[in-house]
Amino acid sequence: MTALLLISGSTRTGSTNTAALRTAAAVAPPGVRTVLWEGLADLPAFTPDGGESHPAVARLRAEVAAADAVLFCTPEYAGNLPGSLKNALDWLVGSGELYRKPAAWLNVAAPGRGDGALAALAGVLGYVAADIVDAACLRVHVPRDAVTADGDISDEITRKAISAAVLALAESTE
Repeated sequence: MTALLLISGSTRTGSTNTAALRTAAAVAPPGVRTVLWEGLADLPAFTPDGGESHPAVARLRAEVAAADAVLFCTPEYAGNLPGSLKNALDWLVGSGELYRKPAAWLNVAAPGRGDGALAALAGVLGYVAADIVDAACLRVHVPRDAVTADGDISDEITRKAISAAVLALAESTE
């Protein structure tokens, strides 16, 4: 069984990014187990002087270590990653959980948006030597009104595109 960790860069209630990852979990093929990590707001500010023993940091590192691959979906704030996601990634830089781990991202922003966040995410993932799976990286616009009351996406075209990305990421671990 392939384990995919899903990490949203958004702490917003009703986030289209989190909805895309919930959809990824819903459309994952048989043999793929997904875990949506929901600890972003629980992390302390990164400090290189310590904090590794903080329970939220330990949970993040354990979840990433246990995963065969990681799928990110993040909004863009001020042309970059949200500070909370960058903080989470900073906690993973020196500990090695992302080293050679397959990783990909979904971009659900409107056309012409999100490039700064994706460039920053690619930079950090490259720095920690994660293996970017280009075939699993997807740009698909998800407007806020496309999120259902259950917190996922009902549009079949979008669901199929996300399913293909999840499958490509899972296949990269074989």
